[in-house]
Amino acid sequence: MTTSLKIEELAMLVLGIWGFSLLNYSWWWFAGLFFLPDIGMLGYLVNNKIGAISYNIFHHKAIAIGIGLIGIFSQSPELQLAGIILFSHSSFDRMLGYGLKYEKGFKFTHLGEIGK
Repeated sequence: MTTSLKIEELAMLVLGIWGFSLLNYSWWWFAGLFFLPDIGMLGYLVNNKIGAISYNIFHHKAIAIGIGLIGIFSQSPELQLAGIILFSHSSFDRMLGYGLKYEKGFKFTHLGEIGK
């Protein structure tokens, strides 16, 4: 993964942090919920296909943005928070090289093979 892509993901993480700062939540909410999207990895306990699907649902930025927008339009701070956490966490993961997963296995991502 190139440095420019890592910087881009860092910028999106900062955007998520800024978005969170606009909400009326204590910062411990951000810290406490930040790794919650990794619950999607539990699908790998079933098999690679279910694991990839569940991981990708919790790490897809379009889903995160959609949830956040629904929260904005419905004036739901909880959905806004969920969207921001999903978006921020996904940006953090991608900054580290963890992309959306292929059914082939956890280490096979749209950003390349993890650990290569």
